[in-house]
Amino acid sequence: MKFFLLLVTLTACAATPQDLTGKMFTFPQQTNSAHVRLTTSRQDFSAVTVCHRSFTDLKRDHILFSMSTLSFSNDFLIFWDNTNKEIEPHIRDRKVEYGGRDYKLNMWHSICFTWDSGSGLVQMWFDGQPSVRKFIISGTNITGPSIIILGQEQDSHGGGFDIKQSFIGMMSDVHMWNYILSPCEIQKYVDELSFTPGNVLNWGALEFQIRDRVLIENKQMTCQ
Repeated sequence: MKFFLLLVTLTACAATPQDLTGKMFTFPQQTNSAHVRLTTSRQDFSAVTVCHRSFTDLKRDHILFSMSTLSFSNDFLIFWDNTNKEIEPHIRDRKVEYGGRDYKLNMWHSICFTWDSGSGLVQMWFDGQPSVRKFIISGTNITGPSIIILGQEQDSHGGGFDIKQSFIGMMSDVHMWNYILSPCEIQKYVDELSFTPGNVLNWGALEFQIRDRVLIENKQMTCQ
């Protein structure tokens, strides 16, 4: 019996590629533990594009994407600052702020961020609309073994979760590239047309581990 329980536990925790097309992760409650850990073997990024869709009713700060390395807990992070009504990208523990976006509750939003280490410029695409390009940090790559987490914000490598920054809601279509996606490709992603899937994280072939109460459900869209 002990061997059977151990086998079940190991199977539940094993990361296996899955096609999540038409699916979403549902984070149904506020916790400091429930999250999804995404798996990638890449350890050197001179450029990054991250896109995802999310749906929430949170009226507080919350995390949208958290990538840490041993050197920087916020090596690539996307965060909603509710007090200042800003979406904040963090690269290598540095951040800039993007305000003035209509981040409405109880509706799906498509959010993409790009960053290039050569220029140091970061840019946001919110529901297909580009932001100004801002300088954040240049001349340094994101390197080393990374931990990518949805649902919690990492204050340490793989941990340090704050219940007041956890995500509640639904999240889908998470993709990550190790290069800058073109505006046309980003628009195709936003419009849910055929686009080049992420070569770092691909929602159609995603390796992940679920910890605690996070559900995989059919993606819910508004009936037209």
